[in-house]
Amino acid sequence: MTTPGLNVVIADTNLLPLRAEIDAGLPAGTTARWPDRQDDAALRAAIADADVYVSGDLPAELAAHGTRLKLVHAAGAGTDGIATGALPAGTVVANTFHHEKSIAEHVVAATTVVRRELRVQDAALREGRWVTPVYDHRAPWLDSLTGATVGFVGFGHIGQLTWRRFQAFEATGVAVTRRGEVDAAAGGLEWAATIDRLDALLETADVVVLSVPLTAETTGLIGAAELARMREHAVLVNVGRGPVVEERALYEALRDGVIGGAAIDVWYDYPAPGEVKHPSSLPFHELGNVLMTPHSSGLTRQTFAGRARDVVANIGRLAAGEPLRNVVLTV
Repeated sequence: MTTPGLNVVIADTNLLPLRAEIDAGLPAGTTARWPDRQDDAALRAAIADADVYVSGDLPAELAAHGTRLKLVHAAGAGTDGIATGALPAGTVVANTFHHEKSIAEHVVAATTVVRRELRVQDAALREGRWVTPVYDHRAPWLDSLTGATVGFVGFGHIGQLTWRRFQAFEATGVAVTRRGEVDAAAGGLEWAATIDRLDALLETADVVVLSVPLTAETTGLIGAAELARMREHAVLVNVGRGPVVEERALYEALRDGVIGGAAIDVWYDYPAPGEVKHPSSLPFHELGNVLMTPHSSGLTRQTFAGRARDVVANIGRLAAGEPLRNVVLTV
């Protein structure tokens, strides 16, 4: 059964650059409103007669005003910011992804920047110093990805796609997962196992990629003992969640040369919008063997264009009375 005249509220500011495309793609008869995310009164007024609310952030006090909601759609994977307990019965909560290609690209690029010391070379050459063993016998030969062993802690859609990118460089791959369900031969890996073989992975990998979610089991999964097992030249790449790695243990391992370097995209302290704030209470920013990025590995126009298409398509299905996709739960 077709649902005419849907009222849609889009409160995810990441979608604003795509507003024209989204508005044009919504079903005929749809009323789309884009309230100021910082204006609580405007949000309450907009959601009061909304059929669809688009955002991964919907606190209980605001959700309580959405008595007509049929669909709450996060424009991303996370739905933990949606107060499902305050939604009316029957509301569908859905999400979308599309960040895996951008994250995979980031991991390979960040790994290369750290392993090849590109930032060090760039800074030196700006001062006229040519830091390569051809011009400076004190400079070490650096390693390419060819023949490197890449260890994946977590091998979901992000890990799998990242591994396919690394395969183009003739690297070797190994992986550990919670359930150990990965078919190593089918995935082109040297081996795959449960998390029980984490130590073996750390001892052999030249690059360790963390893409596991943050749970009670993964919090502090990598601590001082695990970092000490890594190879002295190894690079740790974290695109999962900051607390998967113990903060002080990581800082000290990098400071003291226990591991070769790190590319860190997920952190321990996050700012409010517009706030200037270091991502940790420890001075990671003073370390020369760390590439720091602001949780941006998946943030590309392509990611959000794909997410916008998914959101618009699901609103179209709702309007047409068709089954929705990427459903996380129904209240």
